Amino acid sequence: MAKTKIAVLISGRGSNMQALIEAAKDEDFPAEIVLVASNNPDAAGLDIARAAGIETEVVNHRDFDDREAFEEALDSTIKLYGARIVCLAGFMRILTPWFTERWRDLLINIHPSLLPAFKGLHTHERALEAGVRIHGCTVHYVRPEMDDGPIIGQAAVPVLPGDTAETLSNRVLQAEHALYAQCVALACSGKARVAGERVRLQVREFGAELLMNPHD
Repeated sequence: MAKTKIAVLISGRGSNMQALIEAAKDEDFPAEIVLVASNNPDAAGLDIARAAGIETEVVNHRDFDDREAFEEALDSTIKLYGARIVCLAGFMRILTPWFTERWRDLLINIHPSLLPAFKGLHTHERALEAGVRIHGCTVHYVRPEMDDGPIIGQAAVPVLPGDTAETLSNRVLQAEHALYAQCVALACSGKARVAGERVRLQVREFGAELLMNPHD
């Protein structure tokens, strides 16, 4: 089976990157991670990727005069490795419309909330403050607006009595690891296509699973 080459962008430990590395070990997984790149030379995830035998690159945003120059270098690096899809996994840089449109429908992000609720940072604290009963995570194709774009899949987790931001974050993170691999597999196999700014899933039963708690 021909596998889609993907690049994973990180800024820190890259726990979702690790989940993708584990998923990619399965012969049936439709993606091959050809590059892990970071804007942070000290990102712990780089060592994890190297230990797994994956090529790594650092494109330090501090080395460039502006965001455009940084993104041009990042774009060139990704293309050097032949990646066809780019996955953001804790990449802490806001990307310009130039980059997001260049990789339109090929750039995937995971966000720790059930979008469109709680865009931005501190999602778990805000969920607790709002008193929601259900929280979770979302995988989506990236658009120029922050935390916006066609949704590939979502996973819900309960908000339990006595939850803190930390306990809720840990529960959501476990869901993220399962959901991201599922959604990347759909994208790389051509089964999550964008039509009219909505994702049309080609596998009906898989789409149903994405609405469930991945722990079930």
